[in-house]
Amino acid sequence: MAIRILIADDHGVVAEGLRHLVSANREMEVIGLAEDGREAVRAALETTPDIVLMDHAMPVLNGTEATRLIRSRSPHTRVIMLSMYSDAVHVYRALQAGAAGYVIKRSVAKEVVDAILAVHRGGRYLSKQLADIVLDHVVHRSAPEDPLERLSSRERQVLQLLAEGHSVAEIAATLSLSPKTVETYRARMMEKLGIFDLAGLVRFAIQQGVTELD
Repeated sequence: MAIRILIADDHGVVAEGLRHLVSANREMEVIGLAEDGREAVRAALETTPDIVLMDHAMPVLNGTEATRLIRSRSPHTRVIMLSMYSDAVHVYRALQAGAAGYVIKRSVAKEVVDAILAVHRGGRYLSKQLADIVLDHVVHRSAPEDPLERLSSRERQVLQLLAEGHSVAEIAATLSLSPKTVETYRARMMEKLGIFDLAGLVRFAIQQGVTELD
């Protein structure tokens, strides 16, 4: 039986490239495409793919948070993160969210098939250039400091939507919350981060890879 794969990437050209790359392998089948993080979660829960190829920089809900939700609700679905980031913080963040693989985007064409096969067999896969970074932290028995760990999952979701320019009312509708609850999350988040203006939150979100504003 072919490995069933969902591709989540908001750039159409990249998604099509991945689709052709995966479909060229007779052991694999692309069962769907998703253009934002929430759509990826919905599609994963509806179709229960074996593997999700998840772009890190997804709009509405970034790849890390989408991975966390997919893994909590569909534990048999495994996720491979595709990212432009090669630093330890982003790698650990993805692995802690439940990703079984992490592939640097510039090496996707060379590694994505190997990553899919390794993860489908129950293993893990990291791009080769990440090995030294991860091993260094293992040897020193220290995980990189991650400022996003100060925030809850809901606060991180609100942060991304605020940074992408959504109003409180729009965020409330997207997350099925009341506007007052969204304002409470925003206030708590600002207090935890020590950031008290929207411009500061946007800068923080971009610096931390929560969102990428094209």
